[in-house]
Amino acid sequence: LENVENLYPTQISGGQQQRVALARALVINPQILLLDEPLSNLDAKLRDDLRREIKRIHKETGITMILTTHYMEEADYLCDRIAIIDHGKIVAIDNPVNLKNMLGGDVVILEIEGDANQYIEKLKELKWVKSLMVQNGILRMSMEMGERKIPNLVNLAEKNGVKINSVNLHKPSLEDVFLFFTGRKIRDEEGEGERREWTIREMRR
Repeated sequence: LENVENLYPTQISGGQQQRVALARALVINPQILLLDEPLSNLDAKLRDDLRREIKRIHKETGITMILTTHYMEEADYLCDRIAIIDHGKIVAIDNPVNLKNMLGGDVVILEIEGDANQYIEKLKELKWVKSLMVQNGILRMSMEMGERKIPNLVNLAEKNGVKINSVNLHKPSLEDVFLFFTGRKIRDEEGEGERREWTIREMRR
């Protein structure tokens, strides 16, 4: 901030304003620092720079930081422990790795056409499908070794008259964890567009 020390607050950028706010909070050497959406309204580069700066400060000072955020990648990068809050209640709390491991090894997303009720019932009977969520022709499942299970999912769909338009496979993210525990995506929580609820189907065991 040395190059902006003689400027008025209205003359500095959003990223510099966030740095000033962080410096003001740190100057009293607090034991606990509350950061409320510290990276909001910043472009991608400024957000990445400030994120790394916050992590550096935490590492060097050991200050306990409590962070509120809607950016899941931010929470994953900065936080040692994460609490997911839904309508004012904590629905899950753990470190990022354990939270993601709750969903199993892989997340498989199928975009389908046709009457899928029978197909969904068959999926619920599969022991290796750990969770199943449904919304507007999108099936989201968690399972181990998803790449090996996709042919089984496709064959089962064909037998039950369901057409699969696309298949997506990825490792669980905190966005997936948030969706699993709340039934909606972060962007729905932020109020962007119509709120879309997912149906979490009870699994038979």
